[in-house]
Amino acid sequence: MVQLNSSIKSEPSAGEPFRVMIVDDSAVIRGFLTRWLEAETDIEVVAIASNGLVALREFERHRPEIVILDIEMPEMDGMTALPKLIALDKDVQVIMASTLTRRNADVSMQALAKGAADYIAKPESTRAADDKDTFHHGLTAKVRALGETRRSRAKISGRPQIRPVTEKATSVVKPMAAKAPIVLRSDRPTLEPKVIAIGSSTGGPQALFKLFEDLRGKTSLPILITQHMPATFTAILAEHINKIYDKEVVEAKDGDKVVQNRVYVAPGDWHMTVAQEGDGPVIHLNQNPPENFCRPSVDPMLRSLLSVYNNRVLTVILTGMGHDGLNGCKELAETGAVVIGQDEETSVVWGMPGAVANAGVCNAVLPLNKISQAMENAIMGRPS
Repeated sequence: MVQLNSSIKSEPSAGEPFRVMIVDDSAVIRGFLTRWLEAETDIEVVAIASNGLVALREFERHRPEIVILDIEMPEMDGMTALPKLIALDKDVQVIMASTLTRRNADVSMQALAKGAADYIAKPESTRAADDKDTFHHGLTAKVRALGETRRSRAKISGRPQIRPVTEKATSVVKPMAAKAPIVLRSDRPTLEPKVIAIGSSTGGPQALFKLFEDLRGKTSLPILITQHMPATFTAILAEHINKIYDKEVVEAKDGDKVVQNRVYVAPGDWHMTVAQEGDGPVIHLNQNPPENFCRPSVDPMLRSLLSVYNNRVLTVILTGMGHDGLNGCKELAETGAVVIGQDEETSVVWGMPGAVANAGVCNAVLPLNKISQAMENAIMGRPS
């Protein structure tokens, strides 16, 4: 049972639990989500709601930092509630939760474009151990990452915020350490790239939509994308980017030739690699073990591109949790290939781009709206 206290105090410190509200019309789902999250010492469920209308009322009372929002609910569904929640607090981090259907994947993509921070696919069965463990790990990691993002932004903006006081024990979350300045590479690429590789995770779909809108007319190079996503979702992602970009965008298939004017999205649950065969590069898909807890993973893609294109790979690492892509970027940087990272301010989570930025392997670390121009500069051989 969630115990709530209506008294109010200022914005939580870095050591306090992340405050979560669960919105789902299923009592079973609300129950196991609450149990799983409340088992974590650094996460606290401060409110639950059975639909969007109740969620809006509970949100104003309890001021959660993260909302797990179901898509299909009676009275007010998740898509209707989403903009209303954001209107109450523009820094709230909303995770859309849905079953793995094509329709729900499409709705989730729309929600990300309208302000949701991330999504998560509900397990097909709450009793299946593998499904539960995968969902549990993914959900708690997203809550922590998005909670850190929210607090970091609130600290930078200096906006006053309110929260309810609860009796949850002090968490193990540690204050953010002072950040070292980013050191960019001093070397300049000598060869123009032949292929573009993009890696992304949490916040990636939103960033990809913006990037490909900006990239229109700037390049004909083949582009490979590894976005951490489950099956079904990656096909919908390709379709959404295809509506934005001026070149063909497809979910990759084993045996596809890598050609100009085409974008390939790694399918969910499959690593995407490239090999030189016959008259040109060919895509191969495999289900080798996950790397960096991910499948698809960015690192296998980058390693394979290095083996085919050597230093003529332009790599862009966008928003995402963890450090997937770091090892591949290090190897590419050693050859002189171009690496661009998204900056912290415009990232939903500065994990993946932060890892490459702090490792000193980037030629540039830029806001999202400046990345396309830097890519065009690299493609044309101009200094960024």
